[in-house]
Amino acid sequence: MAFDGIVVSNLVHELNENILNSRISKISQPESDELLLTLKGKKGNFRLSISANASLPFMCLTQNNKVAPLKAPTFCMVLRKHIANGRITRIYQPTLDRIIHMDIEHLDEMGDLNSKTLIIELMGKHSNIIFCDNNNKIIDSIKHVSSLVSSLREVLPGRPYFVADTQHNKINPLTIESAQEIFNIISQKPSSVIKAIYTSFTGISPLIASEVCYRAGIDGDSSVSSFSDDELLHISNNFYWLIDDIKNNNFSPCIIRKNDAPIEFSAFHLKQYSDYDITSYNSISEVLELYYRERDIYNRIRQKSADLRHIVTTALERNSKKYNLQLKQLRDTEKRDKFKVYGELINAFRYGLADDAKFLEAPNYYDDNKIVKIPLDETLTPQQNSIKYFDKYQKLKRTFEALTILSAETKSEIDHLLSIQTSLDIATSADDLVQIKDELIEYGYIKRHRTDKKKKAKSKPFHYISSDGYDIYVGKNNYQNDELTFKFATGNDWWFHAKGMPGSHVIVKSNNEELPDRVFEEAGQLAAYYSKGRENDKIEVDYLQKKNVKKPNKGAPGFVVYYTNFSLTVHPNISTLKLVD
Repeated sequence: MAFDGIVVSNLVHELNENILNSRISKISQPESDELLLTLKGKKGNFRLSISANASLPFMCLTQNNKVAPLKAPTFCMVLRKHIANGRITRIYQPTLDRIIHMDIEHLDEMGDLNSKTLIIELMGKHSNIIFCDNNNKIIDSIKHVSSLVSSLREVLPGRPYFVADTQHNKINPLTIESAQEIFNIISQKPSSVIKAIYTSFTGISPLIASEVCYRAGIDGDSSVSSFSDDELLHISNNFYWLIDDIKNNNFSPCIIRKNDAPIEFSAFHLKQYSDYDITSYNSISEVLELYYRERDIYNRIRQKSADLRHIVTTALERNSKKYNLQLKQLRDTEKRDKFKVYGELINAFRYGLADDAKFLEAPNYYDDNKIVKIPLDETLTPQQNSIKYFDKYQKLKRTFEALTILSAETKSEIDHLLSIQTSLDIATSADDLVQIKDELIEYGYIKRHRTDKKKKAKSKPFHYISSDGYDIYVGKNNYQNDELTFKFATGNDWWFHAKGMPGSHVIVKSNNEELPDRVFEEAGQLAAYYSKGRENDKIEVDYLQKKNVKKPNKGAPGFVVYYTNFSLTVHPNISTLKLVD
């Protein structure tokens, strides 16, 4: 995640386009480190959300409102006193740093026109919202920073405002006038190219430095000294072109997602993530709001499912060890037929064999009469040696028969657990986790307490609309898979599933019509995406009419059998389809 100076530059441009000269009609502080300003202007009404949260600082225009506490905090009251109904006259970003200044014109107690500045610093754990007068003196801040907390600067009422020099003489890239200047700077750095870029210029994150190197077609992790002057000049040109886009406000806000989870955002299209799902937006505010909301949902679901994941992972590890041991023991039983042959050969050729013989050499009539050397216990008679080998054969045979059944049961349990693990990866809400927990309880992985009441499941399958208008449903877990296949789907509906791996049942409602080829392709992509192999480039998907799908006796939820099917190979994808609910 890179809330860098370039994102801030994009945001400042957007704010100037939308809220410059707007009036502040309402000020609230819904959280201890968050402000919400309601603005009215010629372009309409807006809400500006500003957060100085140490882990997730952000600022964006939003349509969402937040409930404020009944008693406003001190900082909120100070702002209301000074700038309520004030007009925003200027919004700017000093250098290319993660700082935004908002000059606000207002009437003071005497009715005279005055000006104040709201300074938003979006700097990770050092983030703050600082309110200053026209002499650059701090009136108040949402976070007070004393000399005990920071030796670089105090952020307290009455203190002068300044930005601590922590940039170590970094250069503002917007002042650069040629690629040669960039070359002169980074060519002297004794580090990797990526580090040389982001440590030399303000507002440039490692993500953007990496993007510059990717566009230049070089390995940015390699040392500057390993490249020729021509290669470094090529990198400098790519960086200069990006700076030119910043100067001209040529931004392309986007979110990068991997398996539906947002992993990055930027004010520019990131070519280095071309293998991921990249969604472009017209507004950097929309990007920030969506990214933080989706990231919050994703993290919250991951946290809520952590206990369930631990239970499934532990059970998988235990069963995998048991299964491997069973397979090893099964391999050991492969010599059982050899012991049976030894017993028969001893019986056939024991006459004339001395009682204290240590071995028997005899032709094996089961193997083209090849001579086989059979070890004997000289303390036993030939007949007793024969019985001994037959006993070994019977023991291994019983072991083989028992282990064949046990290993099949263990493998079935592993497959069941893998399907639950896949369901946890697909889950998008707390309701989705309820059904998964019920399944774990039903199969004994979680003990149900007497006080636990079974919650009514609110989770529903995904519902997509194909490009040709057909309804496609995707089960989120094993219970939903069974429900879709054996209760919801009719005989002529089409059923899809990733071949040979855990995944969702996908149902296409045919309406007793012949489906276009594109519907099969899109349903196959959904089946591939909602499977264990969703990160693979290509996945084989089986499909057939629902009437040919059968439920095995005593089969676990979601497990089916079929004997005739079609197959297609697809790339996992959901971006082309519309999700209804």
